[in-house]
Amino acid sequence: MLVDREIETELLDAAGHYPVVTVTGPRQSGKTVLVRKTFPDKPYCSLENPDTLALAESDPRGFLEQYPEGAILDEIQRLPLLLSYIQGIVDDRQKSGMFILTGSQQLGLQGAVSQSLAGRTAMLRLLPFTMAEANRFGASLGFEEMALKGFYPRIYDQDLNPTKAYAAYFQTYVERDVRLVQAIRNLSVFRRFLRLCAGRIGSTLNLSGLASDVGVATETIRSWLSLLEASFIIYLLQPYYENFGKRIIKAPKLYFIDVGLASYLLGIENTSQLARDPLRGGLFENLVIAELLKQRHNQGLEPNIHFYRDNHGNEVDVIWKKANQLVPIELKSGKSFHPEFLKGIHFFEKIAKTRVSHSYLVYTGHQQLRLGNTRLIHFSKASSIGSSAGVV
Repeated sequence: MLVDREIETELLDAAGHYPVVTVTGPRQSGKTVLVRKTFPDKPYCSLENPDTLALAESDPRGFLEQYPEGAILDEIQRLPLLLSYIQGIVDDRQKSGMFILTGSQQLGLQGAVSQSLAGRTAMLRLLPFTMAEANRFGASLGFEEMALKGFYPRIYDQDLNPTKAYAAYFQTYVERDVRLVQAIRNLSVFRRFLRLCAGRIGSTLNLSGLASDVGVATETIRSWLSLLEASFIIYLLQPYYENFGKRIIKAPKLYFIDVGLASYLLGIENTSQLARDPLRGGLFENLVIAELLKQRHNQGLEPNIHFYRDNHGNEVDVIWKKANQLVPIELKSGKSFHPEFLKGIHFFEKIAKTRVSHSYLVYTGHQQLRLGNTRLIHFSKASSIGSSAGVV
């Protein structure tokens, strides 16, 4: 089943203004399906194919001459040297939408694209399904079902068992992708590191503590975290820095790009386990934060989301910076509203003053209320917060 992706409008618009469009994102997020569906008349070439890769590597100019009107080049990170030749072609032709490139990791690729195609390419990021995209496969799912199933398209399209699907994804990622990017000698230690990361969802990052638990040096942990970010496994939510007369926590908070992978790494295999898991609240935060990221990326916009925490324990789960305005967002996995949920928002309103005009509480309850400047919304509507218009 081909699902219309929310990023398609932005992809078409970018192809109308730039000679090259580069779409990055995790493996199996649907990049190939997206670009082939959006540009059905363009020749398609995958650099994952060993014969194709060997041909392109031995004679890049001759390889590209096969596509005088441009092409879709899948997994361009396998051969970044092609980017310099593409630069010459698009400079000569001066035509929009010639090449559509995809890539599954950022480490090295971002720099190569920026160096060779600066000003010539739009950069888009495709993450796994949004909640709305996933719901097109059937009945709307509750939080526990979504957190277990995650949002990778193949799980929905092929009706896969999520535990088995993520086991295969995890093994492929560790055994293949990690080794392509970084020489990690002890993969069993790296696997343990990944599972320990899942156990720290929603926590501020403590490099030395994580290094101690894994049994490696702090610099190794730093390098591995960069690798996980580059391959779209984790997302580090940065704190909001501004002098409000408070000492601010400066470490980022750790989340996964896909909550289903996090659930798998925690050993959760059914919704009953998830409902009782002590990290249920962290998984809920993860799901909503990933949804905000997807919504912004699907519009071709920077996420501009942070969190706030000071050394007195005052905290807001998400601060969305919207021009000069700051929008505090609290995330609660409960179904019933309690006034205590708004404690962090009220504190932040006092220190940020006129820069906060409205705020949100995202929870699993269905009461759609407005309490002062705060709007209560069901988590399935979270994507509306990050839209260019927003919900006020």
